[in-house]
Amino acid sequence: MDKSTRIVLADDHSLVRDGIRALLEEDDTYVVIGEVSNGKEAVQMVLDKKPDLLIIDIRMPEMNGIEAVEELNKHSSATKCIILSMHDSEEYILKSVSAGASGYLLKDTGKTEFLKAITTVVQGGKYFSGDISNVLVNNLLSQGQTRQDNRYSPKNGNNSFGITSKELQILELVLSGLTNKQISEKLQKSKRTIETHRFNLMRKMGVNNLMDLAKKAQEFNLV
Repeated sequence: MDKSTRIVLADDHSLVRDGIRALLEEDDTYVVIGEVSNGKEAVQMVLDKKPDLLIIDIRMPEMNGIEAVEELNKHSSATKCIILSMHDSEEYILKSVSAGASGYLLKDTGKTEFLKAITTVVQGGKYFSGDISNVLVNNLLSQGQTRQDNRYSPKNGNNSFGITSKELQILELVLSGLTNKQISEKLQKSKRTIETHRFNLMRKMGVNNLMDLAKKAQEFNLV
């Protein structure tokens, strides 16, 4: 049975579509089942063909990529969407996430990362390249600042994950952007100890990456 990932490409530049198609068709894991040059056509093709994935440029005529993804979500489309852009603008990134995009990649992304993003998204995950992840984490943390009065303490009952006070301290340092090495130096603990605490934090909170850790921490008033 054919298990290929069925993909629709949406970009108003045929050379861009040709390049992406050529990259994907090097591997029989992927099959491009359609190409369109504007957002309205993208929405219609996705609704008609029901692909596994839509890869769509953010700036196109008639309907841009963000609007197209938002429209598909109104139709409860099961198709996952990755937005491509030349811009790492915080406004574009946050609007894309809000619209329902599962990924946001810059057009200068390398082949390895591009294919990794597709695999991650098709499997139900989310993928945002490094700098973009930082934008999302910082946005979540800034939202969390308005909830400081409700933050976790052993007395207020918000510790639904069984997080220890030491793990909470490390969580705050991780989300402030410090590396394991920097945290170990700050707390005068071994790097291995910090790595263990960080692993336990992510296991207890049921997350696999920094962005999801920040989101859940903010959601449960832990930061």
